[in-house]
Amino acid sequence: MSERIHELLYRNLQEVFGEGDAKRRRAAIEALYTEDCVIHTPAGSFVGHDALDQFAGELRATHPHFAYTPHSKAQALASAGRLAWGSGPRGGAPEYTGVDVVTVRDGKIEALYVFLDSTPT
Repeated sequence: MSERIHELLYRNLQEVFGEGDAKRRRAAIEALYTEDCVIHTPAGSFVGHDALDQFAGELRATHPHFAYTPHSKAQALASAGRLAWGSGPRGGAPEYTGVDVVTVRDGKIEALYVFLDSTPT
């Protein structure tokens, strides 16, 4: 299970929040998240694939040239995991950082908690 949690954390960072192509992002959401997923962020909470897709797309549109980079190795414990990351211009210093915490059910993310260390500029 821990390998799958690591995979989900890394893929979520790149294929959902780091993806600018709407079709690829939606395919990743369907592959990585349960249909009834809940995402908790400082901007609010979102339920389901449609809400996550809209939130991730709108966030990506505000910083289309930013890359998400893991700042640590993913960690897994039972059915949960966490990953520290940063986001900023490709090849540059991150403009904001955070930690994703997930809970997993049936091999997919059922809940994502996004903790920001600093806010996007």
